[in-house]
Amino acid sequence: MSSYNQEQSDALDMVRRYVAGLGEAEKADLVGSLDDYRLFRQSVEDFLQTHFGSVCHQACYQSRLSACCSREGIVTFFADVVINALLSTTREIDRLAKALQGPGGVSTKCVYLGRNGCLWRLKPVVCALFLCDRAESEVFREQPALRRQWEAFREHKKRFTWPDRPVLFDDLEAIFIAEGYTSPLMYLHNSPGLIRVKQKAKKIDVA
Repeated sequence: MSSYNQEQSDALDMVRRYVAGLGEAEKADLVGSLDDYRLFRQSVEDFLQTHFGSVCHQACYQSRLSACCSREGIVTFFADVVINALLSTTREIDRLAKALQGPGGVSTKCVYLGRNGCLWRLKPVVCALFLCDRAESEVFREQPALRRQWEAFREHKKRFTWPDRPVLFDDLEAIFIAEGYTSPLMYLHNSPGLIRVKQKAKKIDVA
């Protein structure tokens, strides 16, 4: 198993164990905390299906190029794993775990790319907000207003991932850290750059 797969597998395993130990009310509260994020993700998905569905299907799915799904090319936040686990069935989580156990270095494709597309119920936010240059050029060239809308989505993403204020992705990591869990995927608590963002925000609040 590659180091990438191992990190992903370890994160999935610890999240799975934690979620399995939650009571119904506790789990419902956690799922409820995702409401705004899920609405945002649905808006992004609707936008992509409407304006990029046919373009991306022809460029990547039919040709199997999938530039956005290269091996070990995606960044998954720990919160991505938590959110997906909360929304997935046991069978869907089993499928992810099985994919991660496969031999590393054989395929050039993302380990999560199955026969019918991404194996995640709610794919990582980095994947959801990715468009290749070819797709952007083809669609935005004819409809520049759509580019502005897309940039607005990318900016909106920061309300959940950029810790210059209390954000969902930071809060979810903190829950697990408080329970003694640790993972390299906890970027909002491990990344020097993101830690500096939080420190700077605190100084501004104090001032």
